[in-house]
Formats: sequence, C-alpha cells, structure tokens
Amino acid sequence: MTFFTGRYDSKLDSKGRLVMPSKFKSQLPEDGGHELVIQQGIEPYLSIYPMLEFKKVVSKVAGLSEFNEENRQIRLNFFSGIASVELDDNGRFLIPKNMLAYAELQKDVVLIGMNNMIVVWEPNLFEKHLLKDQREYSKLMQKNLDK
Repeated sequence: MTFFTGRYDSKLDSKGRLVMPSKFKSQLPEDGGHELVIQQGIEPYLSIYPMLEFKKVVSKVAGLSEFNEENRQIRLNFFSGIASVELDDNGRFLIPKNMLAYAELQKDVVLIGMNNMIVVWEPNLFEKHLLKDQREYSKLMQKNLDK
C-alpha cells in the first residue's frame, strides 16, 4: 500500500526534471512503480500519483455520465491536465513545460507526501496556502473530523 508523508525541499534541474526523494521512492509499488502520473491541482500545484493509485481516481471521474454538461466539464478539465511520466535510472522524472508554468515552478520546489499522492508546490505559493493560525487549523479539524 502506498503511503507518502513528509515535506521535502528540492530543486528542478535545467531541463525541468525532479529527483524523487528516496523516502517517497521506497513507497512506490513494486509492480509499475516507475510509472507516475502528474496532474494539475485545483490550486497551482501538481499532484503526482503512482499509476496504480491514479487508476483509482480515474475510475471515479470516468464513471461520470458524458450526457451531463457539468460532468463533461469535470471530465474535460480532469483529463486535459494529466501527463504520464516514468522515473529514469537516477530516480528523476521530467515535468512537462505546460505543467511547470501552471504551478509556477522554476527551480526551488516543495514536495509534500499526502497519503496516496505527492504534491509539488512553488515554495512561496505553498506558504501562502498554509494556515498561519493553529487555532484556525484546530477549528477546521474539529469541524471536519469530529463527527
């Protein structure tokens, strides 16, 4: 079972490649672990899934009726923001240029393990999205998890 956790600060190389942190790499499935899917996030970040995990997400979206206009919009946006990549022998993967631009990634990046996926943020955008007040975080946790 894939379970990514932790924060890692990293850098893109001049070609837009990123090295998968060894802690994350060790969590990739044995079968097909070199196949990854990059998806544009809702906010300006990228989500990285092992192919096996991404297929679970795809099954939910693919199950939406194509005869419903909202569903077609969801499917179009979802599937147009995806790229399949593979880890090379050095544990790197190439992020497509359009995705680098979408997430405003240049050199420095922050990787966050979020259970079945890894998100990649531009450091300043990441900091802007974090809650600064721990009391606010506590209230959100209580509201959404204390049921």
